[in-house]
Amino acid sequence: MTAASIGRFTAACRSLTATEAELSLDFPLAGFADIMTSGLLLSPEVVAGDIEAARDVSTVAVMAVPDIGPWLRPGQLLITSTSVLSRLVEPIDAFLARLDSRAVAGLAVRLDVAAPTLPAGMIDAATQLGFPVVVVDELFPSGHSFAGDLEELWDRQVDALFTADRLRKMLVDLVMAGGGHAELAAWVASEMSGAVLITTPDGRQLCHAGDESELRRLAASPVLDSAGRGRTDSIDGGLGLRSLDGEYVVVSAISANGIDHGRLVLYSTERTLSSDDLYLVEQAATVCALVVARELVVSSVEEKHRANFLRDLLRGRGGEQEHVVAHAQTFGWDLDRPVVVVVIEPDPVVEDTSPLPTRMPLVDRQARAFADAVAAHDPGAAVAGLATETVILMGSGTRTMNLVRELVDYVRGDGGGGRRSFGVGVSRATTTVDGISAMYNQAKTALKVGRQLSGVRAVTHFDELGVCRLLSLVEDDSELESFARETLRNLTEDTVEAKDMRRTLEVLLATNINIAETARQLHFHYNTLRYRVTKLEKMLGPFTENPGLRLDLSLALKIIAMRGVNS
Repeated sequence: MTAASIGRFTAACRSLTATEAELSLDFPLAGFADIMTSGLLLSPEVVAGDIEAARDVSTVAVMAVPDIGPWLRPGQLLITSTSVLSRLVEPIDAFLARLDSRAVAGLAVRLDVAAPTLPAGMIDAATQLGFPVVVVDELFPSGHSFAGDLEELWDRQVDALFTADRLRKMLVDLVMAGGGHAELAAWVASEMSGAVLITTPDGRQLCHAGDESELRRLAASPVLDSAGRGRTDSIDGGLGLRSLDGEYVVVSAISANGIDHGRLVLYSTERTLSSDDLYLVEQAATVCALVVARELVVSSVEEKHRANFLRDLLRGRGGEQEHVVAHAQTFGWDLDRPVVVVVIEPDPVVEDTSPLPTRMPLVDRQARAFADAVAAHDPGAAVAGLATETVILMGSGTRTMNLVRELVDYVRGDGGGGRRSFGVGVSRATTTVDGISAMYNQAKTALKVGRQLSGVRAVTHFDELGVCRLLSLVEDDSELESFARETLRNLTEDTVEAKDMRRTLEVLLATNINIAETARQLHFHYNTLRYRVTKLEKMLGPFTENPGLRLDLSLALKIIAMRGVNS
């Protein structure tokens, strides 16, 4: 580092205040080796990592508290002490790996009297990562040009720790007094002067609090989508501190027992949110997790009873109509009316590549999402998550399928952030509880065949299946495939020509061998289609004159659509 660059470095540091840099000081980019000779570090000794190959330093920050996450920045030189490191909850190798993954430039550590050595394994872990660790005599020399600023930053971190401790204590007292998410949201909104949302992991709002004008601005902001859901369909689940055209939002995950249960959102247009706010919101989110844990304990037994009762209904073992209706009413279910059965099943995937935090089981998440969505439209609907699927018994009406599709669109959202797709099958209506078992089988058939015909994300009503529902009853797949190959012959091949000719045959059969109409639909010249008909009859037989053969060909084409049969 030249004398001129050192001068610019010092001048830049002197010009910054703690408020401008939040909890760090920015200066012109410098090599780590240059920082070693700048006078910032007192008697530095490199104990791990290669400082010549280290990341350039663009920021100096202090680590006065173990929970440093909200204040980490790329290119940061982090200054701390062994007393602080000794209070880390996570293992030292995990802590260093987190610093390295956040592109922190390096770590300078003072050996304190209370903790005179580096944590065990720290040097080996840092060496393996190639992460620079420097031991110094003092955190920051008192005579350095911006030592006072660093001392102020240190004090601000400690102040943030005590503020968070107070907030956490007040929220815990609120929970112990029986408060739920609504009370927590209202308290955080009042304490932190902003609009607050508590949502599910996929962004559906559970409650909100704060100034009405702020909530209206939040509703119109990019934080929420057009349906009022938080935008969690992203790689990091929408977490962290963000600036949106001068408006600020902080989002933290609500996690209990290592499982992601939702989001706590703080939004403000009145003030600039900072890393301090992120730290406080993350602490508040840990208390929200207590509410989740409490509710899970309370609801787990009820959910088990509901699922067992619904399972008995689906198996035809519910009992007498009057008894079933009365028992269902204790769960808030209305089965004394025509109902349809809706089955939702996650689409199969090769592997789950979701980058989001560990979540509750997939079926449980989908069951809760549909329960919340259905409640607004049909409060008397029965919803339960079974082993591999979610089942809904909902009222039947003229808009049943429209409502099902609206619910599906709502639960699917944008479909990003690792959210798994699912298929849906819908039965006909039944007016008796004895018919629920048969309707369940219809919905399962609609789901299975709909997925075969349309692929993933299919939403299918049983009446839409036509002859395919009869074909689905044939358990011997090899017999169906053999019939298709014997009937369609070379048209079962997986070639461009075979697919093209199958399409021609499908339209011909659909138009009852109307050559002119088929040519119009396929955009062929009339003579071209006549040539194709001749070619098809040479391959398949005189189907234009033989109704029985046309039926066989139609069934074979349906089998291909369902089973994907090809050579």
